[in-house]
Amino acid sequence: MVKSLGLIVCLSIMIMDVVAGILGIQAEIAQNKVKHLRKWIFDCRDPSSQAFKLGLAASIIMILAHFIANLLGGCICIRSSDDFKTATPNKQLAVASLIFSWIILAVGFSMLMIGTLSNSRSRKSCGIAHHRFLFIGGILCFIHGLFIVSYYVSAVATTKEEKKNRQRSQTTSVSTA
Repeated sequence: MVKSLGLIVCLSIMIMDVVAGILGIQAEIAQNKVKHLRKWIFDCRDPSSQAFKLGLAASIIMILAHFIANLLGGCICIRSSDDFKTATPNKQLAVASLIFSWIILAVGFSMLMIGTLSNSRSRKSCGIAHHRFLFIGGILCFIHGLFIVSYYVSAVATTKEEKKNRQRSQTTSVSTA
């Protein structure tokens, strides 16, 4: 049952990030369908309510996937570089995946929000052309899915390893006493 729960969590997280990525790319497509005027590096265009909705949904789903993986994966802490060097490979992978997933979340979420807010109804944007924010944010959702699933799997494996090590040390201390 535990293995199937882990599989369900991994699939759910990956599906959420894939959906967020597709929504981000669809938001970019919807944004590009809106009338715009381009002269040299300057761009004026009307906001797209469809792109706004899709971008907002992509942002929320990406955050939700990250939250679920961190909540169910648990907290894997390393306090120093010496801790990192002596940690098990699973723990090292968990920490590295966690760091990369947070970086990708920050960049991807920022890109999605910049693209989403540029499609807010309250503004018709004119300025230096800044296309592809929603597209890049959508692509980063896919990459985020890979790192956050890697974190979840390695964090669960680390927790199991630490539990076995504690049981061994308790068994050893009881038998020596």
